[in-house]
This record gives sequence, C-alpha cells and structure tokens, in this order.
Amino acid sequence: MAEIVAPRHASTILLLRNSVATRDIEVFMMVRHYEIDFNSGALVFPGGSVDKGDREIIGNGDLFTGGEGLDADALSFRIAAIRETFEESGILLARAKGSTALIDAQRASAVEAGHRRDLCEGTISFLKVLSDNELVLALDELIPYAHWITPEGMPKRFDTWFFLAGAPPDQLGTHDGRESTDSIWVSPREALEGGESGRFKLPFPTTRNLIKLGKLGDVTAALDDARGKPVVAVMPVMTRLNGGRQLRIPLEAGYDGELFEVGAQG
Repeated sequence: MAEIVAPRHASTILLLRNSVATRDIEVFMMVRHYEIDFNSGALVFPGGSVDKGDREIIGNGDLFTGGEGLDADALSFRIAAIRETFEESGILLARAKGSTALIDAQRASAVEAGHRRDLCEGTISFLKVLSDNELVLALDELIPYAHWITPEGMPKRFDTWFFLAGAPPDQLGTHDGRESTDSIWVSPREALEGGESGRFKLPFPTTRNLIKLGKLGDVTAALDDARGKPVVAVMPVMTRLNGGRQLRIPLEAGYDGELFEVGAQG
C-alpha cells in the first residue's frame, strides 16, 4: 500500500477590485511557469507554501494586526498568504506602524524595489523586511473563503486556505517572471470563458472558486457575503463511471453540487 503523503500548508489570496469600465469584480491572476512542477502553465491566484519564517513572525506581535483569537496555524496561513502574494505580485497588504490605512502604491513600490527579489531568493527574511520598513501586516484584511486539500494518493499534496481581500488602491501588481510568466486582472466570467475555450488552463479548485465569486456583483458584496461564513474543507474524491472521471466534494462546501465531470478516463 502506497504511503500517504502529508499535505504541506499553503495559502492564496483572491485580490479583488471593481472594473473601472464595467464595475464587475476583477481578480488578480497569474500564469504559472511551464517548468514549475505543480500546476505548470495554469492560471492561478498568487500564493504558496507556509514556511519557517512565517511562523517566526508570529512571535513578533507588533508586526501584524488582526490576529486576535487565532492559533499559530491560522496565523501562519494568513502571514504566508500576504508574503507569497507580495513575492509573486508585488502587492503588499500592510500598514505603516501607527497608521490605519494600507500603504499606498508608491510606498509598496519602494519596498518591492528594495526587497522583493531578495525575498524571493531567500537572502532576506520577511520579518526583516517588515522591521526595517516599519510595516505591520494587515491580517484583518483577509477573509477566509475556501479550504482545499489535495486528495490522498497524489505525489504532491497541499492543505490550502483561500482568502478574499480588496486590493490596495493603485497597487496594480505584476508577475515575477520566474514562477509566473504573465499576470492579469480578469473578471471571473472572462477567466471561465478562457478555461472553456482553451485560452487558460484552470485547475479544478480555481474553476469552482471563480464560479462562486462570479455570482457576486462587486467587491463589497463579495467581501460581505464571505465575512463570517463557515468554511467547509474540501478534499475531492476521484470516481470512475461509464468511462469518465468524476470528482466528489462536500455539498455543504457551497459549490452548487457534489459530483463534477473532469474528463474522459485515460
């Protein structure tokens, strides 16, 4: 019997803004590099694995706000979500010490220019970036939205929390050119149409969350709808029926169904 691989903790953020032209929701998404060994070439939300440095920040309570009542795991998921999003997009959900406002695009760009590459290469810690720039992570801006766990039997598994957050004003974001090769602000409808046409490669959890997000009219509605809602963990189960493959997920997770066709059996 094959050994079950323990999933790695990971986080991702659905950064939202309202389209200037249509007022529809837009979400920041990136195309994963084709040489990456997980979801290569896929259109995804920025995010990645929790690391040791994220847990070290927990011991420095002056470096974040919004952690009241959360245990160490919950805090590390949120800290990793903001760090990974900054590494992959340059967008930083943080405040200057003593301020109630998120840092503006000019300040974020300065932090990005000075530290993003070093942070991605592991030559500087996120804790030091925050301390040196007198920044406080805005964990209170993150709203838990979904929780997906890679099925047992897969060689690489992740235990991933998805968070919603309104994008800081005028922080536009850009891909890093290494882990990702392109980035766009896109409406859920356009992303899903691209998945159907073959323009985009969309992982199953990404598709389900885009459909769910697309039912809300604007950013305020999406954030209000998610705020305070219980999040049901989803670990899909693969079944084969009539020559096809299906994924079963909990109906109570809120994805308009529990059985989804995912292609013909090979």
